[in-house]
Amino acid sequence: MSVFDKAKAKAEELVGRATEVYGESHGDAAAEAAGEARRLEGEAEEEALEAGEHGDRPGPH
Repeated sequence: MSVFDKAKAKAEELVGRATEVYGESHGDAAAEAAGEARRLEGEAEEEALEAGEHGDRPGPH
């Protein structure tokens, strides 16, 4: 796992959360949904990277 990959996943999660909050505060359902999707993608990527780091997930051989 690369530090850069983990940082990218965390940034994606944070940008998604910011977009989600923007959508909530401005009544923009599309922005809220897009932000939630982006946040969840970042969280999933971060979890996948952590799982690969601990050997919980088999990698390509």
